Amino acid sequence: MVQLGTKSMSGYIVALLPRLRSGTSLVEAELKEVQELLDVDPPLTSEILEITHWVAEYYAAPWGEVMRAALPAGINATVEQTVKITDRGRNQLSELMTEITPKGRGLAMLSAEGEFEINAFSLRLGLKRPPAWLRELEADELIERGYRTRKMATRAKRRRAVRLADSAIQETTIAKQRETAAQQRALHILKDRPGRAMPAVDLIEQANISESVIKTLMKRGLVTEFEEELRRDPLANASLPDADRLSLTSAQTAALQLIDEPLNAREFAPFLLHGVTGSGKTEIYIRGMQRALELNRGAMMLVPEISLTPILSRRLRAHFGDLIAIFHSSLSKGERYDEWSRLRSGAARVVLGTRSAVFAPVTDLGLIVIDEEQDSSYRQEESPFYHARDTAIVRAQKESAVVILGSATPSLESFHNAQSGKYRYLELPDRIGNRPLARAEIIDMREVFARNKKPTAFAEELLQAIEQTHARREQTIILLNRRGYSSFILCRSCGESIDCPNCDVTLTYHRSDRTLVCHYCNHRQRAPSECPNCASKYIYYVGEGTEQVEEILRKRFPGMRIGRIDRDTKARRREFEQTLLDFGKGEIDLLVGTQMLAKGHDFPNVTLVGVISVDAGLALPDFRAAERTFQLITQVAGRAGRGDLPGRVMIQTYHPHHYALRHATAQDYRGFYDEEIRHRRNHGYPPFVGLALLLIRQTDPVRARQTSQEIRNFLNEANRDHSCRILGPAPAPFARLRNEYRIQILLKSRSRKRMRAVIDDALKNFEDGGGDARSVSLEIDPVNMM
Repeated sequence: MVQLGTKSMSGYIVALLPRLRSGTSLVEAELKEVQELLDVDPPLTSEILEITHWVAEYYAAPWGEVMRAALPAGINATVEQTVKITDRGRNQLSELMTEITPKGRGLAMLSAEGEFEINAFSLRLGLKRPPAWLRELEADELIERGYRTRKMATRAKRRRAVRLADSAIQETTIAKQRETAAQQRALHILKDRPGRAMPAVDLIEQANISESVIKTLMKRGLVTEFEEELRRDPLANASLPDADRLSLTSAQTAALQLIDEPLNAREFAPFLLHGVTGSGKTEIYIRGMQRALELNRGAMMLVPEISLTPILSRRLRAHFGDLIAIFHSSLSKGERYDEWSRLRSGAARVVLGTRSAVFAPVTDLGLIVIDEEQDSSYRQEESPFYHARDTAIVRAQKESAVVILGSATPSLESFHNAQSGKYRYLELPDRIGNRPLARAEIIDMREVFARNKKPTAFAEELLQAIEQTHARREQTIILLNRRGYSSFILCRSCGESIDCPNCDVTLTYHRSDRTLVCHYCNHRQRAPSECPNCASKYIYYVGEGTEQVEEILRKRFPGMRIGRIDRDTKARRREFEQTLLDFGKGEIDLLVGTQMLAKGHDFPNVTLVGVISVDAGLALPDFRAAERTFQLITQVAGRAGRGDLPGRVMIQTYHPHHYALRHATAQDYRGFYDEEIRHRRNHGYPPFVGLALLLIRQTDPVRARQTSQEIRNFLNEANRDHSCRILGPAPAPFARLRNEYRIQILLKSRSRKRMRAVIDDALKNFEDGGGDARSVSLEIDPVNMM
């Protein structure tokens, strides 16, 4: 804790200087003492400190923010403002209490109870915020404000435990005593656990005794009581599968042999593992991590979505036991802290987690696995911006570790790196057991519209296929890229839609609680029964969301067990996990979901996958739109036919001839890559150039335009050698979000170093000229262009 101005703040010691740097304006008299050291052991290891520094430098992110992101939520200390009475205040208290006033009551409370946190003090007075008269008391020196540190919000949880005392472990010692029946029950249970502790609450329950029995045994010296740390285990009550040792295919064996060489030699080596869906990539991950442990090194496996962790975490726990720690945002703060602590101490050597697990304190890291490496979820979309995949590769390089990028549909950048020799290429071209890939077919929704004379969510062909699949007691997945009930509400009388008051987007209707929700700023309001513009009753729901699709299917198939998975259900962690587990056990016949269902899951009884609303992804103003659509369809097609039964995929589209759909239905990655890479080369997009995105955000649209033009002028000055191509300023695709107007400037360059120099020079001149740097955010290698 250090004092900056009048405030105390938490900071991180990253280096010690033997003396002040030359040229500094500081003198010894102005140096302040550190107020308090919060940690006995540094929470960030030297390896993690080094990788956070790289992230801060490469992605132009504040180092402190990156370090905070590397620590589990709740570990950072906070500072509370306090208020207490002065000696002068005590002397004047009797004068103020002659007539009861709020000031007098407040001063009397401080006199009686001592120091208060200022907001807690206000609440005790029945006020929502600190009263104005508090300043008057402070001006009269009757009270004084201060600051105090609230230590780590998350600590190890402790519980009371008991065990047999050394003098009571021998059976003869127990036999000589005169115990009641209750005492004998307690002693015999403890005797079966010699030297081992038992939670006191468990002993009371198992022996059917009262608290007084334990106290009596303690007085007689037969039982010792103490406190022990209690681990908050996210998989404490999970049922685990058998840790089967599967036989490997020749392709898997060859891949593992190539991975083993640099792992044994402790050399950095990046591999791209390109395997079709169902080809056994996960088994290679598990064998690789086991090999790292045999070499007494740690391992890390990153997955893009929390939805992949419930089943995968149980499978890895079955293989690695307590050596594995689980990291993802749905865990409680206590669970995250305990899992982080086990890694920090070396009690756990393997970590499975989402994006932030790239900073996990794994001791002597030997192997990093990045599953579904192409997924955009690895990109942090708010400050500090970073990409977990690329950060993991740099971390592996710094720690002489092996990194495996795994995917059935690699990103174009990764496949290009493999083609150019930057990564080593491993291929699994066939499914396990030579099972065929699912048969994919396109449903032309233009023909469906012509037949029905109206838009419809489901083609009759797909509905019939669902019915036939259910009749065979097989399972179905329906995927759409949209949550909620409908995309938006439209008045058929005046044509108005209901927009978010804070953003340039329409509100999405959620039928379960009859609310309209903005999926960007989370604004919520009740769904109207009439048009707020013209008072018409002709409200029309446009588009289908997951809720509406679920409802349509329930009406069409009333006897079918139907579940739903999307970000709304993901927020309710237990319900979300249970739905996936129930589907895996065959207790759900049909599962409706968004793209989080498309990756990584292994449901052997799924033989039909239906994809609806695929065209929405193709229409996005983003150069990666075709790549993401191809990946989504190929991935979701891989969920079908993973068992002994053949699979079928039906894709509804109004653009049946688009090259992304054509190659996806043929499961032809190489054909798509060749066509897409040609577009990227011709138009100057990654992997042939580096990108940087400057986003200007202002609450005033005029000021936003002025600021963006100023920055463009500074960029032009810094780019005299024309090493960068500068596009914009132009309104962002979402021109207003959260009451801020958004304008973009995009830079392209074949030299990342030169592009960064141009940006740094321009932003420095902008700030030196009085510009508001807080209104500008910089993204290096942006993934989302919206």
